[in-house]
Amino acid sequence: MVDIALDPNMYFFSMSTPQTLYKAAELGFKHVELSPNTEFHLWHHYPKADDDFVAELKKASRDTGVNIRTLNPVFNWSSTDETERQAQVRNWRRLLELADQLDVREIVSEFSGNPNTPRECEEQWYRSLEELAPVFENYGIGLNMEAHPYDFIETQEEAYAIIRGANLPWLGYEYCTPHTFHLDKGVGDAASMIKAAAPKLREVHISDSYNHLANDGNRYIINPPGVDARVHQHNEIGQGEVPWDDVFTALREINFDGVLSVCIFGWHEWADEMNARVLERLQKEFPGA
Repeated sequence: MVDIALDPNMYFFSMSTPQTLYKAAELGFKHVELSPNTEFHLWHHYPKADDDFVAELKKASRDTGVNIRTLNPVFNWSSTDETERQAQVRNWRRLLELADQLDVREIVSEFSGNPNTPRECEEQWYRSLEELAPVFENYGIGLNMEAHPYDFIETQEEAYAIIRGANLPWLGYEYCTPHTFHLDKGVGDAASMIKAAAPKLREVHISDSYNHLANDGNRYIINPPGVDARVHQHNEIGQGEVPWDDVFTALREINFDGVLSVCIFGWHEWADEMNARVLERLQKEFPGA
């Protein structure tokens, strides 16, 4: 059975992190995935949570029955600057300590490197993973990695190979649906990618996006042309071109039983309505979730 989680990122600007668990319960979610915010673990920064913060989160979880299912930290642990890499490994160590205190046993993250130095970033990522592996194993925490636009790994094929090369049973893959058109360079064959990743697929991020490479590449217009940047969205299902029937059929065919994390970004004024509608859709696609 899948676990449907809410990424409450659109609420972090209007309420505290513990309060987002009450919001999740109000919307009908049983789980949350806590993505970066200033109170807990901001992108590439040392986690700011203390014992009081952990106690507040635990109380909110008890009060609401909402489980903190996963965390989604982003640390620059593939940096080619060795001092920076070491600082980010330290960030990871503290994050894992906090995850253990919250009884979170699964984390999803990014490779966090530079696409202009892919070989060097790969070397640094493996070095960081080697240093952190005993910590993950000591806490009994699993890690699921995703390819990301403007990372040193942007396609699923490359990401899956890197993960497999690490040869660690607790290291899995996360398929991010709004990255679909980056993951296979505009083809958008979500079903094939899901099936190919089945042996290590443990989480799927749920939101929609348009194909930035469709037609003449002008789904989005970036200025100046050719700038070294990537563009994608995290929209509600139906506000994009992700082939959802194929996604859900493929997940059922592989008997997916991991996390489906609803991660719509940038629509704060309609956050409640959008998150509730996507939850309803997922519950119809996966009865009993």
